[in-house]
Amino acid sequence: MSRKYFGTDGVRGRVGDNPITPDFVMRLGFAAGKVLASDTSGLAAGENPVVLIGKDTRISGYMLEAALQAGLCAAGVDVRLVGPMPTPAVAYLTRALRLQAGVVISASHNPFEDNGIKFFSATGAKLPDATELAIEALVDEPMETMPSRGLGRVKRIEDAAARYIEFCKSTFPFDRDLRGLRIVLDCAHGATYHVAPHVLHELGAEVIPIGNHPDGFNINRDCGATHTTAMNTAVRRHRADFGIALDGDGDRLMMADADGTIFDGDQLVYAIARHRSEGGSLKGGVVGTLMTNLGMEHALGRLNIPFARAKVGDRYVLELLQQKGWQLGGETSGHVLCLDKHTTGDGIISALQVLHALRDSGTSLGEYTADLKLYPQVLLNVRVAKGFDLEHAAVRQACDDAESALGKDGRIVLRASGTEPLIRVMVESTCPDQSRLQAEHIAQAVRQAAP
Repeated sequence: MSRKYFGTDGVRGRVGDNPITPDFVMRLGFAAGKVLASDTSGLAAGENPVVLIGKDTRISGYMLEAALQAGLCAAGVDVRLVGPMPTPAVAYLTRALRLQAGVVISASHNPFEDNGIKFFSATGAKLPDATELAIEALVDEPMETMPSRGLGRVKRIEDAAARYIEFCKSTFPFDRDLRGLRIVLDCAHGATYHVAPHVLHELGAEVIPIGNHPDGFNINRDCGATHTTAMNTAVRRHRADFGIALDGDGDRLMMADADGTIFDGDQLVYAIARHRSEGGSLKGGVVGTLMTNLGMEHALGRLNIPFARAKVGDRYVLELLQQKGWQLGGETSGHVLCLDKHTTGDGIISALQVLHALRDSGTSLGEYTADLKLYPQVLLNVRVAKGFDLEHAAVRQACDDAESALGKDGRIVLRASGTEPLIRVMVESTCPDQSRLQAEHIAQAVRQAAP
């Protein structure tokens, strides 16, 4: 079945435009309550299922939180509120508190005008496609509110941040610390602003926080994992050892060395994989995506580490990891999954795994990842109408022409964004000029074919 509302990371869009409206979100909450709480096998007689709601720091979060909890309560579901909290924190708390589901109100790395809703199961994992389709099937049906005796109640969890801080710290070896390190931490004015600095500080680091004053409108604005110039500048200005940049909901990560050099998700996954391989703790191999740099695949091969590609989206990385029984994977964009530490991607925990590797090796990020030579990639975004046909004859011909020109030394990925009305054109080869030329050729074909 095709999806009507859900993308690769929940339901997302511009606030005020369908589907990110109070009316829709209330109906979504009702539908999700019916589906996610349908299994009452672990509940006592008369006990309501419980769903946890967290959000990032967008101004629209207040409105959507109220609508979501109204829909859930109407479906006979109790609600637990934690306020601004990173997406991976909601996944952890849902599992730790033995709740039936978790919901995050966030548009991740998008600007404040956007927002979204994403769900976690009782195990702290993102919902499978079948469950999201089941929710979609109920969203447009009439709401049949439970009788008053069956309505849900709402309570706030006051110690949620402290619980999550301790969980993050527990993923770093007890016999290691971060003493002597000066770290710039960019929280993107997002959901990690009140937790990430405490994690690093309590592990011994001198923390220089930036992007930690959210006002409802500045989330991801010229900061965080999608705008690393702020981290780069602060690292050099404060003579820091490392920089860590998170995105608005805390599941994405970029890092910097002392000279301000930026390291993306591929390089960070490589550092973790190398460290675990050298220590004998790497289980299986590494999962990347169609966008993972070819240089990463080759570098892992030189370490005899198996590599596999999933569709773009951390949910698909997770699915392939589970299928293979592996534990480590990620995306170039900075989603890193360490399934021996958490059930989902977590920017704070992933940063700690990289810092563990660097503490053990006594090297910089640049030194530790020197064997990874990234091939030049050109990524172009072309705005199109929803439902654009990627199999359009002119577009396919442009791709075929580009593949012939690149030969075995290049790679093309053409895909629709799961969160925005964009076609993403990626061309990778050993020659930057050739990559740019062929990417522009394909992008122009898409523009001309777009209605």
